[in-house]
Amino acid sequence: MLSRTARRFVIGCGRRVLRALATGALAFAVVLVPGSLPPAERLLAPGLVQESFFVPAPGGYSIATHVLRPPGPGPFPAIVLNHGTAVSYAERLRESPRLLASAALGFARSGYAVVMPLRRGYGRTGGAFVESPGSCANPDYHRAGEAAAADVMAAYNYARRLPYVDGSRMILAGQSTGGVAALQAAGTHSPEGLRAVLAFSAGRGGNPIRHPGVPCAVEPLAKVFADLGRRVRVPVLFHYAANDRFFNADTSRFWYERFRAGGGRGDYVLQPPFGEDGHYIFTDRAGQDHWLPAVERFLREHGIDTAPEHQPARHGTELPTA
Repeated sequence: MLSRTARRFVIGCGRRVLRALATGALAFAVVLVPGSLPPAERLLAPGLVQESFFVPAPGGYSIATHVLRPPGPGPFPAIVLNHGTAVSYAERLRESPRLLASAALGFARSGYAVVMPLRRGYGRTGGAFVESPGSCANPDYHRAGEAAAADVMAAYNYARRLPYVDGSRMILAGQSTGGVAALQAAGTHSPEGLRAVLAFSAGRGGNPIRHPGVPCAVEPLAKVFADLGRRVRVPVLFHYAANDRFFNADTSRFWYERFRAGGGRGDYVLQPPFGEDGHYIFTDRAGQDHWLPAVERFLREHGIDTAPEHQPARHGTELPTA
């Protein structure tokens, strides 16, 4: 049993640690020990290295972030990969890096360090959900997107300082609303070291049950894309499948054209129908055979030198997840 003096010392140390965490002083020391992730969030990634930590954000909160990367010291080009938006509160709480596992594995095995942040209101990050645009009758897509972009940039800036990351060869990427968040991060913050944006099935307002293919408030989001066309300074890949039940081909092409009309540079790729709902071509394991060659072609045609200098091993045993 501890003495009164010992108890006071322990309590005092605990209070100092909590104050340091609150102010971000221990931000770089908040690294989870191996095996601390729930089993549902551990990725099967033979030959790759995994780690997780909480990234401090300027607003005083922290963002749960998972990294999947090749072995070795690097430095590797990095992709900050952003998830979409689940409809319900319960689904948002279940959000985890595992939902982007297939895409992350594809990038990591191609030699990239893949950084996957969970934004506010999702998974282990928790907290309030700040990305709601409001009603379809009068959505505020700018405000919703900027809230998401703030979390994306916290992870982006942290990733550039990691010792195994080449901060001059960065890519922002995302699926569905994560693709829009990546674009808004690029347009609002002009991130240092950014070379390209990869927007997969990017959009907002889709509901495949109530109005399959045709999202609500198409024009308000088109105005966001037009504004981003004026502000995003790197090439953007808009990648969709023809049978996307959230955003049909006419809608996604319209958004892309508004982006280009605003002055943006980029390519629009419409893949043939994929599965029952092409919205998930990026997250489905079988979809990688379609989107990864499109990404490689896009980067090559735009002269973007992000080619990894270190190729990872593709075989081996599963590594522990930090």
